[in-house]
Amino acid sequence: MTHVPTASRRDSRDHREPGEVFGPGFSLFADVLLVGLLTTAACLPVVTAPAAFAAASATLRQTADHGVQVRAGTYVGHLRALMTARVLAAGCVPPLLALVVLIDAALLRSSLPGAAVMSPALALLTLGATVVGLRATALEAPHRLSAREGFLRSAVDPRGSLLLAGAVLLSVVLAWSIPLLIPLLPGPSAFAATVVELRSGSDRS
Repeated sequence: MTHVPTASRRDSRDHREPGEVFGPGFSLFADVLLVGLLTTAACLPVVTAPAAFAAASATLRQTADHGVQVRAGTYVGHLRALMTARVLAAGCVPPLLALVVLIDAALLRSSLPGAAVMSPALALLTLGATVVGLRATALEAPHRLSAREGFLRSAVDPRGSLLLAGAVLLSVVLAWSIPLLIPLLPGPSAFAATVVELRSGSDRS
């Protein structure tokens, strides 16, 4: 029986450059966490949330296309390019929707008729709106930050939308169970939206 060297049995995904301590998987993990922190900081003014997630997606897409490491300067450059009046105006929509959802949730907690049916419907609508919003921010130019295009992509790619919905639900569970992770969660959410869009684009090509 021929002896196969141990080195040849290594997973090809574990290749490292000379002097590199960690593999590419760990570098991607670190990049996503950095993007998460930057996105959280950029979302603090609230109306900048769409631009922040779009910048996160553009940064991760650039990393996937060119294999470059994520840097704060790269993210800030994308964020500045997205800080237009239209995008900032669109940033008013998420807090308004959140306010409507909170009011509806408060009404459903009362003894109103049909509350048992409307509660899961409201949860599904909120999840669907989140998926559409994430897909809208992950779009590549010239459709950047288009709610209409995000809705169309969500409709024509139900499998990708379900995958993204699962990622959103996982983020909600992590935020509820481990609140300390909240500043990092925008990174994995933007990463999931970007991967779904890249996958959708490869399926169409």
